[in-house]
Amino acid sequence: MKNRNLVYSTDQGRLCSRCESPISDCQCKNEAAVGDGNVRIALETKGRKGKGVTVITGLPLTEEKLKVLGKKLKAQCGTGGAVKDGHIEIQGDNRPKIKELLEKEGFSCKFKGG
Repeated sequence: MKNRNLVYSTDQGRLCSRCESPISDCQCKNEAAVGDGNVRIALETKGRKGKGVTVITGLPLTEEKLKVLGKKLKAQCGTGGAVKDGHIEIQGDNRPKIKELLEKEGFSCKFKGG
């Protein structure tokens, strides 16, 4: 650990809060978890022409692990989906099934919305 108080330097630019290297040379960016740990499962229909999509947010996993979990959830639900911007989208209303699967994986999760 270098100087813990240094946040920004005109010499190097913005620094990583973990390894204190410049963001472009950050050694830990592949290890950073995306979510905050509060796993929420919601059904969204906005912008999807009325089609429902189950969205899982807040998973404390890296991008690679999110993709692996997303693939596993899609296979278990028998539907398509995607991993975007740190959250997993599964086609259709599969909230109870996904909650059960995530709890088996060791995540505590709750439903968001109505």
